[in-house]
Formats: sequence, C-alpha cells, structure tokens
Amino acid sequence: QVQLVASGGGSVQAGGSLRLSCTVSGLNFDDYAMGWFRQSPGKEREGVSCLGWSGTSTYYVDSVKGRYTISRDNAKNTVYLQMNSLEPEETAMYHCAPLLPVGCGYRNGHYYSTPVDFVKWGQGTQVTVSS
Repeated sequence: QVQLVASGGGSVQAGGSLRLSCTVSGLNFDDYAMGWFRQSPGKEREGVSCLGWSGTSTYYVDSVKGRYTISRDNAKNTVYLQMNSLEPEETAMYHCAPLLPVGCGYRNGHYYSTPVDFVKWGQGTQVTVSS
C-alpha cells in the first residue's frame, strides 16, 4: 500500500519560508516522477511543482517560479519543496504524489502534473501564511 507522509508545514508571515518534506513508501520511489499539490477550502487541487525520477528536470507553475525549489533524495524516498517569499493566498493543504509516466512538465507553455490513479491523498501538511 502506497503511503505519502508530508510534513514541514506551519504558520508563517508573508515573506517567510518553509521547507516541506514528503516521504513515500509502498512503491519503487525512484521509478516515479513526483509532484507537489495544494488545495485550499472551496478550491480545486492545484499542481505546484514536479520533478523527474532523477531530480534533474524540475517544473513549476508560473505563480511560484523563482520562489519555490523542488528536490528529491531517492536514498531516503523523500521529495522536498523549499518555499520562499510566501504569500497569504498560498495558504493551503500541501500534498505530494507520484505521477504518471510523462505526467510532469510544460505543455503549450503551461505547467501540468498528473498523479497516478492509485494515489490516496493522505493528510498532507498545512501551510498558513498571514499578512
């Protein structure tokens, strides 16, 4: 059974930073591209950033480019998201998920990330940014 355990969230003021971690078990971690997603109450889940199995190729939604950095440690089955210059509208529950093959990148200039069908969205980690 695939388990996704996200941590590192918290409450920060606008302009602050957080580093999220997500440890994955139940699958061959380095076989999968991984992505971070976020969801605020009343809004649809949004893909934020993703990276390939090796971590060499990274992708970001426009709103976070230059402020977020995604990385992974395959030896630890963990994916990270460093978030800087946080803004109040980025308050959300953040989750990670393994992605479909070719489920991460840019299409017609727009970011996309597609989670695998078997993902179960766990509890995530809450990020709250106050103004």
